[in-house]
Amino acid sequence: MSRTVTVGLDGSRESRAAAEWAAVEAELRAVPLKLVQVWEPLPKPMAKAPLLGAETHRHWTERIPREAAEELRLRHPALDVSIEQLSGSSPAQSLSKVASEAELLVLGSRGMSAVGGFLVGSVGLAVVARAGRPVVLVRAERATDTATVPGPVVLGLDTGTPSESLIEFAFTTAVRRGTAVRVVHGWNPQPHYVYGLWADPGFHDTLAQYESTALTEMLHPWREKFPGLEITAESRYGSPAAQLVEASREASLVVVGRRIRRHGLGAHIGHVTHAVLHHCTAPVAVVPHD
Repeated sequence: MSRTVTVGLDGSRESRAAAEWAAVEAELRAVPLKLVQVWEPLPKPMAKAPLLGAETHRHWTERIPREAAEELRLRHPALDVSIEQLSGSSPAQSLSKVASEAELLVLGSRGMSAVGGFLVGSVGLAVVARAGRPVVLVRAERATDTATVPGPVVLGLDTGTPSESLIEFAFTTAVRRGTAVRVVHGWNPQPHYVYGLWADPGFHDTLAQYESTALTEMLHPWREKFPGLEITAESRYGSPAAQLVEASREASLVVVGRRIRRHGLGAHIGHVTHAVLHHCTAPVAVVPHD
């Protein structure tokens, strides 16, 4: 792994916003920024077209990272910006490999609506599901303010399967940004507990106290490790995804985890992380962990 922040470019407004967010993050980390453009060869019938041949297509795709780099160097003159162009029929596979070689991979994500949140395309989902390093997805609408304004870093935490790498990422990110951490833990009782809730109305309070205590105990060593960091924690009954989406309205970044699965086919993102990716208004960092 090299110490770089890498951003995937495709020429869209969203990827340009991701590049700006990544530039600010690279400055905060004091590391270089790499702009990666995956060039997909045209199908043979299109490659032979007089106005959209292979050379013309490649010329236009080469302009995307070059012009983006020039703009970023003007806005961030102290930042080391480099360009890498890759050729391949699978952008997701290429970007996943790039992600494994960087500290952080940043991608743009297309907005849908105020209600729908933002659309994560098949490439973005595939990269998130495969990457062995953290991946951040950025919306164009909030890229600038979330990169520069110190809103809290919101961390979605499951007390049942805690991950030190996930907590470490969120806390160190907050320290770099000079902001606070807001830990959100949403919980729902297991199906077999429903009978207890019907039989004893106070059972809900008992479960709530248990979850709150578990969260407090989990965060105790981290409060000692980061004594100067403002940390607030909330444990609430209800959908974890819905609570994270609500918290994202005031966040500079939402951090969630993705458990690495060594076996099985297909993308493994998790239903909470999947919902957060599609509906949060702030940039979302997905941190893979065992």
